[in-house]
Amino acid sequence: MASSSMFQAVYCGQFSNEGATRRSGLMVHDLSFWGKAYIHVLDVSLKSKSKKSFSLNGNRVCMSVQQAGTKVLVSPLELENAKEPPLNIYRPKEPYTATIVAVEKLVGPKAPGETCHIVIDHGGNMPYWEGQSYGVIPPGENPKKPGSAHAVRLYSIASTRYGDAFDGKTASLCVRRAIYYDPLTGNPDPSKNGVCSNFLCNSRPGDKIQLTGPSGKVMLLPEEDPNANHIMIATGTGVAPYRGYLRRMFMESVPSFRFNGLAWLFLGVANTDSLLYDDEFKKYLRDYPDNFRYDIALSRQQKNKSGGKMYVQDKIEEYSDEIFKLLDEGAHIYFCGLKGMMPGIQETLKRVAEARGENWDQKLSQLKKKKQWHVEVY
Repeated sequence: MASSSMFQAVYCGQFSNEGATRRSGLMVHDLSFWGKAYIHVLDVSLKSKSKKSFSLNGNRVCMSVQQAGTKVLVSPLELENAKEPPLNIYRPKEPYTATIVAVEKLVGPKAPGETCHIVIDHGGNMPYWEGQSYGVIPPGENPKKPGSAHAVRLYSIASTRYGDAFDGKTASLCVRRAIYYDPLTGNPDPSKNGVCSNFLCNSRPGDKIQLTGPSGKVMLLPEEDPNANHIMIATGTGVAPYRGYLRRMFMESVPSFRFNGLAWLFLGVANTDSLLYDDEFKKYLRDYPDNFRYDIALSRQQKNKSGGKMYVQDKIEEYSDEIFKLLDEGAHIYFCGLKGMMPGIQETLKRVAEARGENWDQKLSQLKKKKQWHVEVY
């Protein structure tokens, strides 16, 4: 599995259960990073065994949100008032200086590569909506433009607008460390490693980070219809925006948003050690079986029907009848991850459509026209 410990969201404050506000004396799950006290909420799958006590602004960590049917009350609810998403509050020439709160490795030892969950304190000064991105400017000089800063790198935000602390002051990123290997020798070449991803994964609590944005409207979660269905397809860190969607749907108590539709997540990774936020998603399956489905494609562990590696497009084909039915009924479908995922997915959808006697190009045009088709690849 991607981690050895159960996902825990720890909170000191009020909870909502079917509209009732209450306090609960549940089990304490204290967490810390490198001996430093962390904020009062954390929800990544941690491996830390530390039992040190800590607090934030005098509030002792004392709550767990692992009860079925119990949602966290979020604040400030003024974040719900905006009619349009915030866009480009901070730009590359005048970025916002935020602070790293925590960096936690998400994957297990057999994962081909390292992926980290990074929590950033923006102090409430960089509000965003689910599905948007932050730009990160890594420290140092751009080698291609001496005297200039590095170019901005965009990362999908992996938390709701309230952040992992449910207080509107943090944002989280899901970042895979980019390591370059020489194609001839197979040896790593640190001089060609990804500058920004390594900066982020090497960060420590208290480090400063330059942010731009937020940006993006393509992946915003449509909330006009709480009964709408959402099909989410991701490879690797492309799961980031969906984590935000799902926390908003199933973890947070937001008076103006009560999700009653179906959220269906397809996630493609190499193996079980590479699964991201797996414990969170499995908890939603237990708590909301009528509203959430979760299917994974493990390319190095599973075989498709032809005996080849299992990719997300194979899962799409497996459930194609249901997916096409949902699309015909108005479901939204989202794609996020490496751009290399799209050709295989498009080919599969076209093949399935033709087998059903449909013209895929026409169907795709209609999906785009009706704003059901959302793609963000990199």
